[in-house]
Amino acid sequence: MTYNAYIITGPTASGKSDFAHRLAGRIGGVIINCDSVQIYRGIENIAASPFAGRSITPDIDGVPYRLFSVLDLSEQISVADYLEMARNEYQDAISNGRPAIFVGGTGYYINAIVNGISPMPDIDADIRQRAREMVATDIAGARKILGPDFKPTDPQRTARALEVFFQTGRQISEFQSMPRSGAICPNARRILINPPTDILHERIARRIPEMLDGGAEAEANRIIDSNWDPRRAIGASQLCAYVRGQISREECIKNWITKTNQYAKRQRTWFRTQFNPDIKICRIATDNDIDAAKQ
Repeated sequence: MTYNAYIITGPTASGKSDFAHRLAGRIGGVIINCDSVQIYRGIENIAASPFAGRSITPDIDGVPYRLFSVLDLSEQISVADYLEMARNEYQDAISNGRPAIFVGGTGYYINAIVNGISPMPDIDADIRQRAREMVATDIAGARKILGPDFKPTDPQRTARALEVFFQTGRQISEFQSMPRSGAICPNARRILINPPTDILHERIARRIPEMLDGGAEAEANRIIDSNWDPRRAIGASQLCAYVRGQISREECIKNWITKTNQYAKRQRTWFRTQFNPDIKICRIATDNDIDAAKQ
């Protein structure tokens, strides 16, 4: 049996991208990105994108890839923006008789695909800029405004909560508690690839020096030149510190590995509490797992 839609996720370095590619090749699927960093152009190595080390093309080995490297670093994107873009790609795939395969590890994108989003106010451009500047220069002040109920999270989501408060005088949690709408495929076949921690740590430790040698240093310079917030991508802050001469290559790699392991742990927590898979693969996936995913 072939489903209309699949969601393939897992912690970073779990092999989900490779699994999605092999599944797409087997069933004629279209891969749609649901990673909030891989959507940006020019940081493919840092993002561990399928396009790292290769030209950005509409397909890889005949498999169509959508929403990878489509935004400039100067552009901002909300979950609502992503959902609209993903819906268009999903509908295009289905209308052409091809299964849509969403792949990535960004929980709030996956949640939007499955459950939709709560209504959010429109934000004026000057308020959006004010919120981002405050997060960049006074994160403690931003969190004080957002109150004790706001749980510290990544800079982008903190800025989103702050801009909603500046625009409306209300906390973002008030809007998030409203009924959701706009889910793309709530009945997608959900596959979680979640290898043991020791295997994941080994894969992370092996691939990060490869990412640095593969072009991540040049990408860090691109981030600095564009004033993109490096806290939005795991490892980017360490890389920027390295290219500025603030830390050594060895410190950069060590800190990058540590941050990546911490991120993988947070992802695992989200999958355990927020994601209900149809299939859970607790190892590096094999061709047998691809056969099981189709059934």
